[in-house]
Formats: sequence, C-alpha cells, structure tokens
Amino acid sequence: MLKQVLKTAISLSALSIILTTSSSVFADPIADAVNSENRAADQRLRDEYRNPQATLRFFDVQPDMAVAEISPGGGWYSSILAPLLKDKGTFYAAHNYVYEGAHEYYARTLKAFKEKTAANPDFANMKITAFHHNKAPDFAPAGSLDRVLTFRNVHNWYMDGEQQGLNNAFAAYAKALKKGGILGLVEHKLPESADDEMQKSSGYMKQSVVIAAAKKAGFELVGESPVNFNPLDTKDHEKGVWTLMPSLSLGDKDRAKYLAIGESDRMTLKFKKL
Repeated sequence: MLKQVLKTAISLSALSIILTTSSSVFADPIADAVNSENRAADQRLRDEYRNPQATLRFFDVQPDMAVAEISPGGGWYSSILAPLLKDKGTFYAAHNYVYEGAHEYYARTLKAFKEKTAANPDFANMKITAFHHNKAPDFAPAGSLDRVLTFRNVHNWYMDGEQQGLNNAFAAYAKALKKGGILGLVEHKLPESADDEMQKSSGYMKQSVVIAAAKKAGFELVGESPVNFNPLDTKDHEKGVWTLMPSLSLGDKDRAKYLAIGESDRMTLKFKKL
C-alpha cells in the first residue's frame, strides 16, 4: 500500500514538472500581449494591417528587455509593448516634448496618451519620457536599452530638418542603445525612382535614405522583413500616405478604393549598434 502511495505521489510530481515545463516551452509572451483583454477593439482591428506579432518577432523583442518606443502617438504599439515588458522588462514611451512654441498637437496628444493609459493595468510600469530629435534627444539613460523601436515616424524627422533631422534622430537612438542593441524601424516606403522632394511632404521615405542615416549614426543593417509590404499601395495619393487608412484624409471621396488598398506599403528594417 505504501509503495503504491509513493508511486502515485512520484507520478503526480513528474506530471506536474512536465506540465510546468510544457507551459514554459509553449508560452508565447508576444501573442499574449497582442491578445490582452485590455487592448481596445479599434486597435485590434488594425492587427491585420500592422502585423504586430510578426514585426515584434522579427525585432526579437523579449519580455526581460529594456525597450523604448519612439513617439508612440495614441499608443497603438504601446498597448502591446507595455504588457509584454511589464513584469520582467523596462518600457520607455518616449512621447512628445512639449516646448514653448510647439504646435498644440504635441500637448494634446501627450495628454490623451496619459489619460488613456493611466487606468489600464497593462501600463502600470511604463515610464513616459520626452523625445524630440532636435530639442530633447535624451529619452533614456545612455547605453541602457536593448531595443529602440520606431513605427512610421521617420518621415517626421525628415520633414522637420531634412537630412539633419534624420541624423539627429538616429544619433539619439544610438546613444540610448547598448552596444549590439537593436533599432527596429517601420516606415512608409517611397520608390527609389521617385523625386526626392516627395519625402518632404508625402509621409513616405526612400529606404536608401533611411539606411544611410542609420549607418552614419553607427548602425549596421542586419535584416529586412517583407511583413509590412503592401503591393496595392501606389504611393501617389492626393494627400500622401494620409490618404490611406487609418487617416482616410479625403473623407468619402474614393473611400472604397482606399479601403481596398488598406494601410501603406512599409519597410521593416533591423539595425544593430556597432
């Protein structure tokens, strides 16, 4: 009888170890963060266009890393990164730097971001800092980050300062990263054959220009993913990239056409700090 009890206890203990190990092996923190019940329904609707799981896997973002998101805007990616990094990692949301004379948009969107995230438990450990490529480049302690991520923002740096604006932004990213750290970048992609002037107003950037700016700051391109390509995007829209979803800046004009295109064609690039 005693032997049988011991055998049963040992079997249950072994089963517990197997189940625990299996749970650990098959855990998927990125999927769990994307599927968090605290993400808003309107954010989830854009997953098919923005491909967050595949994008974050390509950038190899892990739950125990120190990560900054540059200019998170309304918090679409922050709503995934915050729960992903909440327990084991560190997450900086490098939001708007509101300076004297800044457009009211900066203060308004920062206020909305703070209000949206304040009551959401997924954001409990997020650190909100300020970033501006020309005026406030230090958004995290120097050499402290494993990942710097920026989604669809590079055109903003170019539209405010052109090449120097880009240089300032990439230098700031390099300063914050550890040696060997990764800069993950998604940006609306302009054909290389297009007029350079389009980069000043269209919201699209040439990949060659982006790569050159990164290299100048001490980065090496180590990967490119097609995950955010969209061959339906002709990139010659009346109001630039904002003609497309989610902005649909033409309102009802040709709405069905632009809904059929979806969101923009984007480069997805991975750079390593040398």
